[in-house]
Amino acid sequence: MPNLPRPRLRRTARAGRAAVAPEQAEPRAPNIEEVAAEGLRWINVEHPTAIEQTWLEENFEFHPLDYEDVLSRNQRPKIDKYDDYLFIVLNFPVFDSSAGRLGTGELDIFVGPGVLITIPNQPLQPVEYLFERCHQKEELRDQIFSRGSGYLLYRIVDDGFDYCFPMLRKIGNKLDALEQEIFEGRSEEIVRDISNVKQEIINFRKVIRPQRPVLRDLERVKDRYLAPEMDLEIYFDDIVDAHERIWDMLENYKEVVVALEETNESVLYHRVNDILRVLTAISVIVLPLTMIASIFGMNVGLPGGGDPSGGTTVSFWVIVGVMVAVLLGMVGYFRRRGWL
Repeated sequence: MPNLPRPRLRRTARAGRAAVAPEQAEPRAPNIEEVAAEGLRWINVEHPTAIEQTWLEENFEFHPLDYEDVLSRNQRPKIDKYDDYLFIVLNFPVFDSSAGRLGTGELDIFVGPGVLITIPNQPLQPVEYLFERCHQKEELRDQIFSRGSGYLLYRIVDDGFDYCFPMLRKIGNKLDALEQEIFEGRSEEIVRDISNVKQEIINFRKVIRPQRPVLRDLERVKDRYLAPEMDLEIYFDDIVDAHERIWDMLENYKEVVVALEETNESVLYHRVNDILRVLTAISVIVLPLTMIASIFGMNVGLPGGGDPSGGTTVSFWVIVGVMVAVLLGMVGYFRRRGWL
């Protein structure tokens, strides 16, 4: 999807370590990454296991239900408020290259005075990218960390939502390409493409919509817990505005893809009508010929056929009379039903 630089994060060193028998293997160290400056610690934990949970429990007194939510990895967006910290669950759209569709990336955040902990359930490029930049660039780290954990929370969430816009632009480009292909005579071929784009928009909406009340709630309670010496009102208003822009774009794309689907169906319908019109014309042309051939193929005497008695000619006129009666009866029935 979006082409952001892929950061190289510092991982627990394992490469180059000699193979060790299972019974001789040492306990694995917690996979914890940390950046600290200006009295603020940013701790990043990816794919936490029981080892990382034990480390967190030893170093922080968070509520046990929060740890349960972290390990469940299937939480709806929410914000839990405590006296000295907030526990926030947010979801961001992530393109799953293996499945070829948009999925949901969960980000759990513990934030309080002097500490911020991010726990993504899968690699999230905006979080990784900002973490690596803060780790490598001292000037940027000091600039962000000096404003407190509230501002760092704003940067993480804001970067996560800003990362949505390249995805939305790519969806918009797909819609433009589909519109062009519809009128180029490829209506039958792009039915699946329209369905795929429609599914992407639906998945995007499922990720974005539940977070609206969470962001509103965070906007109300942030000053109670985070950096009271700073006015963060304008920053978190910016997050809400970004979320609203994303939602507005999704609403617009939803209407566009529905219109494209209806247009494509209309084009297919007109094409079928053209085919039926040709087939109907052929049938009308062939029908008189078929009728003449069927009449002269009857096994009865025909007028002018040379039969002196004329007995078989009577049979011919009886058959013709029955055919005319059936024809008139069907025409009358169709007119009575309003079909003609």
